[in-house]
Amino acid sequence: MATQAERREKTRAAIVKAARRIFGERGFAAATMDGIAAGARVAKGAVYHHFATKEAVFEAVFEQVSLDLVADLDRISRAENDPLAAMAAGTQGYFAACSKGPTGQIILRDGPAVLGWERWREIDAKHFGGKFPRALAAAMDAGVIAKQPIEPLARLLLGAVTEAAVAVSAGPDIGKTGTDYARAFRSLLDALRVK
Repeated sequence: MATQAERREKTRAAIVKAARRIFGERGFAAATMDGIAAGARVAKGAVYHHFATKEAVFEAVFEQVSLDLVADLDRISRAENDPLAAMAAGTQGYFAACSKGPTGQIILRDGPAVLGWERWREIDAKHFGGKFPRALAAAMDAGVIAKQPIEPLARLLLGAVTEAAVAVSAGPDIGKTGTDYARAFRSLLDALRVK
């Protein structure tokens, strides 16, 4: 017999799963708490028991999508032997994943608008953005780029990707725009290489 904590977690997971599908298909503005409750097959009160607002549900969904996206990007990056090539491949994978369907809707279209840029960046820094300092340290240790303070360089590069995300999310063709920005980011990384 499931404990009360297990039942609560199962209900919460069902709500997040249903909300992820709804936010991904319809967008935040068109989603309703009634629709999320129906999708999770729970009472609307159960949704409010776990999440005070639709924005709180969205944040939980955004966190889950971010975790899943980073796991996918880790697989892409591991295929590269060179740390800078891995960063470039991961960034290209980020824009590719965000160029279509639910991931793009949640991460780039609705994420900044619903969460606000500060919270969006804070969550992103725990997932995608948090990889930059480690990748740069690996590149420096491998002698691919010159030793230098990691934090400023990571922030500058992440700033470039964040600014690109803004441009990509605002464009009519996320796929094409994302490819263009990923290519430019690769050139930026290549310019850091020790000659």
